[in-house]
Amino acid sequence: MESKVHLPYFDRLLELLKEQNPAAIAAFGRHVHWGYWEDPKRADGTLPDFANATEQLSRKVCDAGNITDGLKILDCGCGFGGTIASLNERFSNLEMVGVNIDERQLERARSQVQPLNHNAISFVCADACQLPFEDNSFDVVLAVECIFHFPSRETFFKEARRVLKPGGYLAICDFVPLKFSLPITNFLGQFLTSSIDKTYGTVQSDFSLSTYRNLAKKTGFVTRIEEDITRNTLPTYPLVRKLLRENGSVETEKITAGAEFLGKIGITRYLILSFEAIDP
Repeated sequence: MESKVHLPYFDRLLELLKEQNPAAIAAFGRHVHWGYWEDPKRADGTLPDFANATEQLSRKVCDAGNITDGLKILDCGCGFGGTIASLNERFSNLEMVGVNIDERQLERARSQVQPLNHNAISFVCADACQLPFEDNSFDVVLAVECIFHFPSRETFFKEARRVLKPGGYLAICDFVPLKFSLPITNFLGQFLTSSIDKTYGTVQSDFSLSTYRNLAKKTGFVTRIEEDITRNTLPTYPLVRKLLRENGSVETEKITAGAEFLGKIGITRYLILSFEAIDP
């Protein structure tokens, strides 16, 4: 399947990885998402510190999914397989499937992640909104910092509920604007859409927490965790902006700086959300 999603930042990242760019490998060779610092004041701005923080964010989302040994797990928007690699190292007897619509990312995932601890791993090129799996076939579905790229959050939730067993968990993380700010952010978005599309690709950033709560009820879930980790992710921005600047991605740096401002003033929050699948 060819990529149906326009992700310019992945195009550039894949180029840098192919060139064996040491900064790109250190920062995004495993995880391609924001970092989590338990104490943000201790962030030192180095690449190893950031790489550790991205690992910690992945673990936080997995913890929200109640993952234990012996489960069957679906990681949607799996990128280079970083979350599956983390689970592979920490748990045993897991059956893990990574899904991504971009075969290039999956090629790297397959080359980087090999099964350990009696785990089974496969990577499938597919659309997260059209999952090619049977009903009631997974214990946990994950979507680590990618749901805003999906064509429809509602369709994805319906698909996640379909493939989850009753009592299974959907765990995600997302940039979530405050409800009162939506008219403002939507207005600004009219002027920034072109720039965002050229840098980060298609991004749907108009989903508030109350909308998530309503969607969960509508699609057969009960909300279990709503954790605001905005302050814990803020050290990501200056490091990412520095990397972008060093690689000549000026427009992407400006968009990232704008997102940083919205996070710092509390307009956009970074949330970890967990939902339990319930019987119809």
